[in-house]
Amino acid sequence: MGATAVIEWGPSEGNLDHAAKPQAAPVPVTVAEAGEGDVPIYFDGLGTVQAVNTVAIRTQVNGKLQSVNFVEGQHVNKGDTLAVVDPRPFQAVLDQAKAKRVEDEAQLTADQKDLDRFKSLVGKGAGTQQAVDQQQAKVDNLKATIQADQAGIESAETQLSYATITAPIDGHVGFRQVDAGNIVSTADQTPITVLTEIKPAMSIVTLPQRDLAALREAMLKGEVAVVAFDQDNTRELARGKLLLIDNQIDQTTSTIKLKTSFPNDDERLWPGEFVRVRVLVDTLKNVVTVPPAAVQRSSQGLFVWVIKQDNTAENRPITAGPSDDEATVVASGLKPGERVVVSGHYRVRAGVKVDANEAAAPVAEKLAP
Repeated sequence: MGATAVIEWGPSEGNLDHAAKPQAAPVPVTVAEAGEGDVPIYFDGLGTVQAVNTVAIRTQVNGKLQSVNFVEGQHVNKGDTLAVVDPRPFQAVLDQAKAKRVEDEAQLTADQKDLDRFKSLVGKGAGTQQAVDQQQAKVDNLKATIQADQAGIESAETQLSYATITAPIDGHVGFRQVDAGNIVSTADQTPITVLTEIKPAMSIVTLPQRDLAALREAMLKGEVAVVAFDQDNTRELARGKLLLIDNQIDQTTSTIKLKTSFPNDDERLWPGEFVRVRVLVDTLKNVVTVPPAAVQRSSQGLFVWVIKQDNTAENRPITAGPSDDEATVVASGLKPGERVVVSGHYRVRAGVKVDANEAAAPVAEKLAP
């Protein structure tokens, strides 16, 4: 049997190398440009809203509650009538005090005339000095009595004024806890209502002790701005300022308390509400920022993948500054406008070609060290 020829089909010698080393397709990645600008540095803490003033409305006299003159939840102004205690007993006491003063003033007029007559008789030698002295004593005693009458009138007027219970401050009334017709007393533990002033509003914020130095430094530079967000830290509620730092550190929790103030003209902050408060401690000027997803970590430190003009990747070591969920400050190693990879890192290698898709660069609104 003759030999069988085997024919193999394949690339010719001229294109053998090309077939053995096919050109790699560009790696798809998402990139964003490094931004530049001023970046505010905030400290975040959980706070509780407090009313600037809270007043329990109680009666200052005993009697029957004649009327309640507010609607629950109503905003009232200082001086508005909130409730009235039956004023008739106090009006009667005032009328008696005024009548007593009129009686004593009439008696004083009569005694003063007698004193004048006694003095005239003494001048003519028809009277005694003893009689003058006795009459003078009666006149002086009546003058003192009239002064006491005036004090009694003022006391009665005060008690009568207490029968009308007015708002001592502007604010919102709460639930009505005593209804008209009840007998009220100065010894009652339950107030008629509670009046709360919520414009401005305060909040007590707790921050770690390590933030104290930066906070004090910020206060030395001037007014420190604060922003209040809802408990979920998503919706801005109000803007205000830092009032003070507590004079003691809580050694149990190693925290410090702050008091902040908000105008609260729109009443979006409510006493007792939990809020997230951001305290502006510094502003970094003209710094480079990148999306946090661009920053990678290796055994040599932090780096980013930079996409050069020819769409090849370069491993670039960086020094990072403050960072949050939206942006990271790059202290060194990157220039504004350079493109960095934010998605698809796992396939990127130094010098590899990439197919870059642009992503919108984030705007940093909050950065915390």
